[in-house]
Amino acid sequence: MSEVPEQLSYTAEHEWIAANDDHTTIGITAHAVEELGDIVYLDMPSVGDTVEAGAVCGEIESTKAVSEIYAPVSGEIIEINDAAVESPETIGTDPYGDGWLFRIRAADGATSELLDAAGYKALIEG
Repeated sequence: MSEVPEQLSYTAEHEWIAANDDHTTIGITAHAVEELGDIVYLDMPSVGDTVEAGAVCGEIESTKAVSEIYAPVSGEIIEINDAAVESPETIGTDPYGDGWLFRIRAADGATSELLDAAGYKALIEG
């Protein structure tokens, strides 16, 4: 079974969310990485872009498929993980660490429906 860190929130689209006081970090889950296989390309939003919760904001291309990235919260993109863009395999080797995708300065109260770790585990096991 895939790793599901307890301290993170999750979406049904297999993104993880780590919120703190000034920004929210977004990545894809280990389960998503397992389903995708080798990740070879990322199409990311740009710093300064405004994204809406639940809207498509990028794509991940793997050896198996192209998958959309959804914004789990509304707000402004404040940072892109350039290292992951340059070496997308980092997402596969460390999805909850160096493989994060981007950071958002979240708008108040503007989130997709988020799951806790237990809810996400139930989703991927079901």
